[in-house]
Amino acid sequence: MEPNGTFLACNSLKDDKDLKFLLKGSHLLKVKSSSWRKERFYKLQEDCKTIWQESKKVLRSPESQIFSIEDIRDVRSGHKTEGMEKYAKDVPEYRCFSIIFKDQRKNLDLIASSEDDANHWIAGLGKIIAHSNSMNQKQKLQHWIHTCLRKADKNKDNKMSLKELKDFLKEVNIEVDDYHAKKIFQHCDKSKTEALEDDEIEEFYKILTERKEIDSIFQMYSDPEGFMSCQNLVRFLYEIQQEEDAVVAAPALIQRYEPNERAKRGNAMTKDGFLMYLLSDEGNIFNPSHRKVYQDMTQPLSHYLVSSSHNTYLMEDQITGPSSTEAYIRALTKGCRCVELDCWDGPNSEPVIYHGYTLTSKILFSDVIKAIKNYAFKTSPYPVILSLENHCSVEQQKVMAQHMTTILQDMLLVAPVDGNKSQFPSPEQLKGKILVKGKKLSRQEDPINGNNNLEAEDVSDEDEAAEIEDESVKTKIEQKGKSDTLKLAKELSDIVVYCKSVHFEGFDDPNHPRAFYEMSSFSESKALKLAQESGTSFIHHNIRHLSRIYPAGWRTDSSNYSPVDLWNVGCQIVALNFQTAGTEMDVYQGRFQDNGFSGYVLKPEFLRDEQTKFNPKSITEGTWGTKKKLLLKIISGQQLPKVNKSKNSIVDPKVTIEIHGVQQDNNKKQTKVIENNGFNPNWNEEFTFDIEVPALALVRFVVEDFDMSTKNDFIGQYTLPFTSLKQGYRHIHLLTKNGDPYSSSTLFVYISIQDSD
Repeated sequence: MEPNGTFLACNSLKDDKDLKFLLKGSHLLKVKSSSWRKERFYKLQEDCKTIWQESKKVLRSPESQIFSIEDIRDVRSGHKTEGMEKYAKDVPEYRCFSIIFKDQRKNLDLIASSEDDANHWIAGLGKIIAHSNSMNQKQKLQHWIHTCLRKADKNKDNKMSLKELKDFLKEVNIEVDDYHAKKIFQHCDKSKTEALEDDEIEEFYKILTERKEIDSIFQMYSDPEGFMSCQNLVRFLYEIQQEEDAVVAAPALIQRYEPNERAKRGNAMTKDGFLMYLLSDEGNIFNPSHRKVYQDMTQPLSHYLVSSSHNTYLMEDQITGPSSTEAYIRALTKGCRCVELDCWDGPNSEPVIYHGYTLTSKILFSDVIKAIKNYAFKTSPYPVILSLENHCSVEQQKVMAQHMTTILQDMLLVAPVDGNKSQFPSPEQLKGKILVKGKKLSRQEDPINGNNNLEAEDVSDEDEAAEIEDESVKTKIEQKGKSDTLKLAKELSDIVVYCKSVHFEGFDDPNHPRAFYEMSSFSESKALKLAQESGTSFIHHNIRHLSRIYPAGWRTDSSNYSPVDLWNVGCQIVALNFQTAGTEMDVYQGRFQDNGFSGYVLKPEFLRDEQTKFNPKSITEGTWGTKKKLLLKIISGQQLPKVNKSKNSIVDPKVTIEIHGVQQDNNKKQTKVIENNGFNPNWNEEFTFDIEVPALALVRFVVEDFDMSTKNDFIGQYTLPFTSLKQGYRHIHLLTKNGDPYSSSTLFVYISIQDSD
């Protein structure tokens, strides 16, 4: 049921040998454990968008046997997952591959019967994913609608009856009463055959995807023939979109997005080209120039916020969940630059990582270091910090040091950069380097000026696991008789250069300042207390020193705290549980999508200035930027996903706009609820926000399915720094609860930012 001229998902790949193989399907061995390895049939469906997998489970629903190509984050060849490493070492790497999913779903580890079969799957999936990623928004929308059309065409006759049309509308998340459904049907049924086909389906598609709100904007700048001249496009870009380079941008946009060749030759834009532009990166609410590194990366390390993860090895909760190298890969792929390793003595003289005193599973320290080596710099070239919580014997500490040295080799920083002995080097100077944060032998107080020959010595122990508020953990600690000190091996001490862990003894005495490379870790409650009571002192401390913050001990469910109040006083390493979705992680990823998703964001000038008097708890006049007034109009939504998969369930969407920043700026406003329309809801509601400190503010848009009797269901969200907002008419491309983009779910908004009186 493809209308004339429609986009086919794999049209450009239709003669590809890998694709043909996938469409035919093949038997693969699915690997779950050392004793569970079973043959299953896998096949790419005709829509080139979903994979069907055979299941031997009784009563398994047809939907659960299908997964979408869009849900795949990565396809890895060989033994590149924990499962493959543990359970498939007996099979040659060239027959093995793994499918890694975007959400918290377990990896799918597979063994092909031959190298050729494995290569077909790896290459074929890679091509479809690349093809899907290269689609523009209009193509994604067409593809999605035609997938739904195929689903609705129950008898597969490539025609659409009135009943099938109603089923289709429910499938795309829109409730239309019988009268309106019949009216649309009769309008399109030009042949009066009681079934829509070919051009009639094309007509139905046009009615469905009409964007009247964009048509009315286009008409203001176009001529009666439906063309927007380059001159008028310049005017629109300059006056409405606030684009300073409008004269240069306009001809380029026409060439890039205008599908009509006649219009393109006349240097003009049609309605279709205008829509394509508004759905593109240039029409995005997030400033495209912030998608690359644009900030000064040559300042001392302590001048940046650093994307940081807490207990990185955990996939779920803090007490009983699994530990995995996959958790490190996921965090590093999400731009994380500081990961945590809780190290304990393991069997066979091999240190292990797990959450001490708990039932979380254990993984080898060496496996974690290998994973870090392979993934540290895939997302960002800037330095990675390994935050060690060391509980090992001197012997196993030596093994840890040896593993880091031999596995990481030149990546591991073991000496000061360029003889810099008075302040931190910059992220630019540390590109491609891995730094170790840990304890240092007391007679090696100065890691910058060389080491002495002391072999081992007692140092104070830092044991965050001991702070967990869990009865079984407390009992184990009491039985063990925890010591406050730990013997530290010289070998491990030697590889700590710029991040020496020390207990916080209060802010610096100006007459006896602490060495810049000494850094402390604070629980969230201790840090928030300092921020509340001594905000300006904390800011001054964080100009010269690094501070690491970690979640409170009662957060055994891996919940998160808001990082914003701690960023506001310049804390750099605000560690969150990356595995836990929610507002806090949305805000975190929103902050760090800035500056090219590099994991480093330069703090505003007033958080780096030695003379600063800024205190986020009492905002007075100062150099923290002009106050702004944000005018925001939520116009419409497009193709919001179904939350409840039941066929008859249609969402009732509402949008909440949140400001996260200094206390005076924190705010929340919401639209009315639109009933029974997730396909193209229209709100047309205006809101204004006063922003006192724009440099610290983030804006979060949340779409929920309103429910009178229970908690609203999350549909999608998007968070970005206030300073990355683009003005004018913009699309917001919504993200899932795990932070992955939906293929075609958007909000259409208007934004204006003015200096506040």
